[in-house]
Amino acid sequence: MSQVLAAALAKLLVDGDTVAASMFTGAQRRALEELGRRTGALRVKSVGRGSVYQVVHTDMLNVHLRTLRPLHGDEIDSSLPKRAANIGQTRSSKGADHGHELHYLLVKSISNGVTWKSELGSSSRCLDLSELTDVAGAGVLALAVNDTWQSGQPLWLVENQALFDRLDWLPPDATGTVGYYAGQLPARLLRWIAAKQRATEVILFPDYDGVGLLNYARLREVCACPCSFWLMPDWQARLNAFGSHQVWLNTHSDFQSALPRLEALGWEGGVSDLCRALSAAGMALEHESVWLPVPG
Repeated sequence: MSQVLAAALAKLLVDGDTVAASMFTGAQRRALEELGRRTGALRVKSVGRGSVYQVVHTDMLNVHLRTLRPLHGDEIDSSLPKRAANIGQTRSSKGADHGHELHYLLVKSISNGVTWKSELGSSSRCLDLSELTDVAGAGVLALAVNDTWQSGQPLWLVENQALFDRLDWLPPDATGTVGYYAGQLPARLLRWIAAKQRATEVILFPDYDGVGLLNYARLREVCACPCSFWLMPDWQARLNAFGSHQVWLNTHSDFQSALPRLEALGWEGGVSDLCRALSAAGMALEHESVWLPVPG
């Protein structure tokens, strides 16, 4: 409610001593009228078929607004992070648009010779990810939608850290980069992938459940390069042996949301078979099962 009142006061004090009530939302009108009853700093007057708010004590309203918004927008350096500006204006980092401009993608190389390049006007940068992985174990790319980072090899995306820590689950001929995200593909990462072709292919290896399939639908809907869903060897046998009914129940709403989106995109790569098998079994399969022995 405090932010509703702050927005209404800012409008009232900018627009003049008398402002038509129709200029405010219902919530803002209620907040202004409550403030007027408590302080007497403004009042409502009927005018024709409508009503107006009339400022009685401008200084009192300015003090009240300053309490709600310590700093006005023109008092905040526009180069500051959004969350800092929000604190100045709303006393909360989440008081307005609070998204970060950058997404940090944790990456490591699968093979030798993996590089990421960025062309910036007449200058260029090259990250030797294979060397960085050998030295530090992993690297990170600070991603912005308008950057030019790209690689001439595939980008694999995995949902859980265990698959990022150990790469012995990968096909023997796999090359390129593995990137780690936690559970949900971040919107900023999807916007970055959508902006231009970042790799020769994006390969998603998530849990085989509603969340994983919905993430795949979201990725396919925007990806600027070819993308695919990786099915581990013998996934049917693993589903029967290690599938979880509880995980299926927990993610079933996401599964139901994913199906029409995947159907609209066109089924590819055995994903329709996977969806039918999950539904028939009433089970989901977490992708760490890739390391377990296939039942005989």
